[in-house]
Amino acid sequence: MKKNYIYLIVYYYLAFQSCTVAQKVAQPVPTPDTTKISLLFAGDVMGHMPQINAAFDSSTGIYDFNPVFELVKPIVSKADIAVANLETTLAGKPFSGYPQFSSPDSLASALKNAGFDVLITANNHCLDRGASGLQRTISALDSLKILHAGTYVSDSARNASYPLVLTSKGIKIAILNCTYGTNGIPIPRSQIVNLIDTVQLKHDLTKAREARVDYIIVTLHWGTEYERIENRAQRSVAKFLFENGADLVIGSHPHVVQPIYKYYSNPSDSNNFNVVVYSLGNYVSNQRDRYKDGGIMINVVLQKVRQTKLIEYNYTPVWVYKGLINSKVDYRLIPIYNSDVTSDILDSTNREKAVLFFNDTKELLKDTPINLK
Repeated sequence: MKKNYIYLIVYYYLAFQSCTVAQKVAQPVPTPDTTKISLLFAGDVMGHMPQINAAFDSSTGIYDFNPVFELVKPIVSKADIAVANLETTLAGKPFSGYPQFSSPDSLASALKNAGFDVLITANNHCLDRGASGLQRTISALDSLKILHAGTYVSDSARNASYPLVLTSKGIKIAILNCTYGTNGIPIPRSQIVNLIDTVQLKHDLTKAREARVDYIIVTLHWGTEYERIENRAQRSVAKFLFENGADLVIGSHPHVVQPIYKYYSNPSDSNNFNVVVYSLGNYVSNQRDRYKDGGIMINVVLQKVRQTKLIEYNYTPVWVYKGLINSKVDYRLIPIYNSDVTSDILDSTNREKAVLFFNDTKELLKDTPINLK
């Protein structure tokens, strides 16, 4: 009897252990919380006078820029956060193009309708209409509920809203924006235009980190106009930014596309890198010469697994069509995915120009993948 009792104890003990092991195996293994967001950056949004004239509808008396962006809207609106460089003022009438830009507010409305969330404003044309033009531009963007960064009506306004911090799907990013200058126009004492000043940039990067953001993006207006290769000053500033906490650097101003490079803070760790896009080129403008008649949209995917990293990036070439549409001169941004450019509005001559732009861009950015939709 005693022997049977011992067997019974052993039996129940083994059964309990088997049940416990089975329960442990059945329990799902916890996985890290992972979140992804997509960002898109577009280049120079210019306001040359032929663009303004083309947007005017004489039957309604309004300026409608929405058709310009209709073909890129599906790409832009798909991004969680989309950013463009507003290289014109919204200073009111009389509207004007180069050299002192002032565009209708409806240009900004069209950008918002296309899916852009943020317009950066620190560039060499932000003071084209002086202090009143800068102030009205900011007021117009605020009234349209478009986020912006780079220029401010006062020091207190800058302190309250800069760096620009956005949160998408739990990922918190900071956007900084500055320019090399303002075409020699003095910055009014009462206003702020962010300039490329390494002392100030270091302070702003520190402020961004103190805000406990997950990712820091610096957008700069820099470089030499119409030069397709970045200069030594750009490389130096990019290195400084990465060494002081920037994760991604996006450039504009040259009006042509410049190279995209990876930056390794630790050359032995190929999985940990930053990216610099030296120039996105023109997004929309009236510049028609080779290399100037288009630009790129850079597409970036960030993933948060404990810390946030860039896990994917590619670009979409965008060519600017200018021609007759419904018997009226008009502009359209045409995204291009391969050399077989197809569009109902392109005749043979314009198709050749679009293909040339695509091939030039692909050759320059040969180490960066193209967005294939």
